[in-house]
Amino acid sequence: MDPLDRRDFLTRLTLATAALATPGYSFSSVGRADEFVEVTTTHGRLRGARAEGVTIFKGIPYGGRVSGDRRFRRPAPLEPWTGVREALQFGAPAIQPPRRNEPTPAEDCLFLNVWTPASDNRKRPVMFYSHGGGFVAGSGASGGQDGANLARNFDVVVVETNHRLGLLGFLYLDELGGSEYAGSGNMGMLDIVAGLKWVHDNITQFGGDPANVMIWGESGGGAKTSCLYAMPDAALYFNKASIESGPGVRMLPKDVAAETTAMLLKELNISSKEWRKLLDVPAADLLAIQNKLPSVPPFQEKNKTQILVRRNYGGFGPVVDGVVLPHHPFDPTAPAISRNKPLLVGWNEDEYTFFAWQSKDTGFAKLDFDSLANKLEPQYGTDTPKLIDTYRKSNPNASAPAIFVAISSIAMMGLGSVDIAEKKAKQGGAPVYLYNFGYKSEKKIPDTDYALGTPHAMDISFKFNNEVPPRDGSAPKESYFGGNRHERFAASRHFAELWTTFARTGKPAAKDVPVWPAYNLNTRPTMRIDSTCEVIDNRFSHELAMWRSMGKV
Repeated sequence: MDPLDRRDFLTRLTLATAALATPGYSFSSVGRADEFVEVTTTHGRLRGARAEGVTIFKGIPYGGRVSGDRRFRRPAPLEPWTGVREALQFGAPAIQPPRRNEPTPAEDCLFLNVWTPASDNRKRPVMFYSHGGGFVAGSGASGGQDGANLARNFDVVVVETNHRLGLLGFLYLDELGGSEYAGSGNMGMLDIVAGLKWVHDNITQFGGDPANVMIWGESGGGAKTSCLYAMPDAALYFNKASIESGPGVRMLPKDVAAETTAMLLKELNISSKEWRKLLDVPAADLLAIQNKLPSVPPFQEKNKTQILVRRNYGGFGPVVDGVVLPHHPFDPTAPAISRNKPLLVGWNEDEYTFFAWQSKDTGFAKLDFDSLANKLEPQYGTDTPKLIDTYRKSNPNASAPAIFVAISSIAMMGLGSVDIAEKKAKQGGAPVYLYNFGYKSEKKIPDTDYALGTPHAMDISFKFNNEVPPRDGSAPKESYFGGNRHERFAASRHFAELWTTFARTGKPAAKDVPVWPAYNLNTRPTMRIDSTCEVIDNRFSHELAMWRSMGKV
């Protein structure tokens, strides 16, 4: 695989989401309830289930209908209900291929889930998570991101939403539909904002503090968090943010989004004057059309957004429409609207290995240094020798496959993360903290002798503190990503405690972890998160200097 072939990358990103929905990564929180708990919200009473010290409310509606004449528009008002509504089952995820262990996807998908230590009116930090899957897949019930352990072990409230995705969430119709469809290219993002407003209005009843909300997310969820960080509609509803393995530096320009809309209409044989016929096309047919088009990655290559997307004929993701998303999230600068909101940003050291595993790509593991050059040259051209030479000098004992993984991983998620950290630090407002997740899984990629290391998405179960010994004292089972070594439990504890402390105070800290300095342009400190954590100054300095010389940062 060409390390930055975005179309192939997005295929693999969707595979990532599918893998995290498998039975091996299912939710563990509440099977049989010890008791039921009722709370009163702005729209009616809810009944959730309490077990093992955590109360979970599933499938709470936070917005009204988004189907029929509400397709591509703001949701219909949420109708109040009488009596007590059961909140014991997850709500439908957005339109996408069916997801294991979850309800059937549906167009009306505005539901959220809450995990809380208690509905006792205490003011706990709220951790509002946006799921991954690029902009086309995933849900707030994805496996691995079960919020029970965070709530139980760190006294926080966790919230996760379903929201519109793909064509139904990001089709740009502003120029065709007029004011009624203003913001249409960002409906998926505005859904998330509606979820944040629901938290503001209701979370006190669940033991959370509406004045202390952290937004966070991994992969596509990181890109969504990047957008929220720059959106005026979201600004009142959160206080800090974390962007994980999904640096959303740039999003789609309006002209590219308009081209994609025109291409869709042509595919459906609908003229621009008759665009309203889109409202009558079955959602399943729209999904089939969407699957013919390339997806938009949760980031755009520097200064090449339009060239990239036009080469790939389009895609669906947040649109820089000048209103809902006034500008690219972190281009040319960090957003002024969030100047005073602390930020975490970073990536996993071996992002690439996950995609190799899921797509059964074993060829990279057989590379030698001659074939490595051939592999990289189509992407990097005459810079290839410099690229390989820099990485070999910085990693003198690394094999050719390891060099390839290092280059591919930082190119996928690292360069954008560093870019965000530098721009936030230059802003001179609230601090930004840069991290690398580095716990190494010993699990081998099938049909190779190459270990996963720290692949894309492995951080999810670690930061949610779902890498823990069984509470009943039985022998631990092998982790889906993390392997069998007991050291993973310490790494998970560190990751979760750093994040929950950041949610509580705006400064990440944990027991047995060094003080984590804010990122600055002098020492450039990076926290490496593992079973033993360390702060590394000027990490990857030679490699980043080389990437800068190539115009990639």
